[in-house]
Amino acid sequence: MSICSYPIKGTTHDIITINTSYYSWRLPMKSIYLDNASTTFPKAPTVASAMADYITNRGININRGSYALAYDVEDTIYTTRQRLHTLFNGHDPSHVIFTQNVTMSLNMVIKGLLKAGDHVLISSMEHNAVMRPLTQLLNEGITFDTIPCDTTGSIKLDAIESLIRPNTVAIIINNASNVCGTIQPIKEIGIICKDHHLHFIVDAAQTAGIIPIDVKESQIDALCFTGHKGLLGPQGIGGMILTKEMAQSLTPLIAGGTGSFSHLETMPTNMPDAFESGTLNLPGIIGLNEGLTFIESKGMENIHNHELALTEAFLKGLRPIDGINIIGKQDVQDRTAVVSITIDGADAASVAYELESTYHIMTRVGLHCAPRAHQTLGTYPEGTVRFSFGYANTMEDIRTTLSALTTIANKI
Repeated sequence: MSICSYPIKGTTHDIITINTSYYSWRLPMKSIYLDNASTTFPKAPTVASAMADYITNRGININRGSYALAYDVEDTIYTTRQRLHTLFNGHDPSHVIFTQNVTMSLNMVIKGLLKAGDHVLISSMEHNAVMRPLTQLLNEGITFDTIPCDTTGSIKLDAIESLIRPNTVAIIINNASNVCGTIQPIKEIGIICKDHHLHFIVDAAQTAGIIPIDVKESQIDALCFTGHKGLLGPQGIGGMILTKEMAQSLTPLIAGGTGSFSHLETMPTNMPDAFESGTLNLPGIIGLNEGLTFIESKGMENIHNHELALTEAFLKGLRPIDGINIIGKQDVQDRTAVVSITIDGADAASVAYELESTYHIMTRVGLHCAPRAHQTLGTYPEGTVRFSFGYANTMEDIRTTLSALTTIANKI
């Protein structure tokens, strides 16, 4: 049985097929996938087969069964936890917490930490995964102020200290923008947090597995990540890396069975059980483990350099096209492989539709769940067309996309 059959390089090959005895799934012929900031595709080559093997041959639970197969699966989960701890240089593997996704992680930290009267700082580039929980908490007496960013999306470091109040308890920052790819200087922000005894919460949705993140060096108290983007795993698995002090400061958002201390009707305080009630997404963790294996084998720096080379070629090819505006940074310095554009006189949704319907190029269009970022970048409320490159994209993908954009822009 062929579980997974696709080449590692390129997405413009004739067909991608994933076969099992139950189904056959196909990507349309000659399609180019440029929406990796939403979710990477294709996933690391062994993700599907490892998940299928677990479901087919080892589909039991952990922390509940006292038998060899359960211990075998538990060992894989422990290994994944340890590898994430090493990747991010955390403080303790037991403080690597698995969640559903980065949004759940951020909610667990924000709502588990803050109480009436608290004040936090955010940047003007935040995603709704931060903005919506904070907006909900306004009704509970929690307030926030915004650290301004310039028109490239870069935070104004010298504005931070003037915004800190006596009741400020945390700074929440996204490591890189999902709209324009701008990377924020989290090491420098971490120093400010340490100097003012503030919790530092980092949204690493766009950077985990893409650029190095050192929890200790950057003074991060809670690093929230997802598994289905740069870590090349499946959807439905994410997590957070906590310091011991942060873990003790959080009230668990979800309570229930953990398979430990079952005689108690209160939540256990040991880690990671305190924040992992209920059955974990074991297939997702096993798939994530395979994503980590791929990253380790190829080298995160090598993958990122490949993606930045594609980005640099794309930016260079965009500049001569009349009517196209590159949003945010104009080069690859301090950015991820995410590029947003607008075209003078063209509706962004219409451009994205033509790219897909005529040229089979898949992008993301609109406000990208980050209206505050678009206000900062000057693209609100119209939004942008976003191109985001992954490890499997090729220079041929870039050339084809630039040719398509040239034709579209020249028609306007």
